[in-house]
Amino acid sequence: VQLQASGGGLVQAGGSLRLSCAASGRTFRRYAMAWFRQAPEKKREFVAAITWSGGRNGYADSVKGRFTISTDNAENTVYLQMNNLKPEDTAVYYCAATYSSSMAAVDPATIDYWGQGTQVTVSS
Repeated sequence: VQLQASGGGLVQAGGSLRLSCAASGRTFRRYAMAWFRQAPEKKREFVAAITWSGGRNGYADSVKGRFTISTDNAENTVYLQMNNLKPEDTAVYYCAATYSSSMAAVDPATIDYWGQGTQVTVSS
């Protein structure tokens, strides 16, 4: 499984960004997909997760109502639409393939594959 994340950048507080994660490989559809983030000197934390069917998803409390995770099965891509961004959203964002059965709070221990990170910087 290979995961290619993109879409990060610099945005002002209140702005929006959309992250993309293109998945490839023979077995990626066996997994659900998740986004994590890691700010400087902080632990990597769960952001959102979704099944490829889109039937189940989950979010961290800190992003509920502002971020939306979705899939495009034709393009084998997972998106993270981030609206009303705040300076505390600044982090490197990682997409990941998880075998977690819960989409509400994905444990990093359930991640089999990580994509490379993409930097999101929100200025105040």
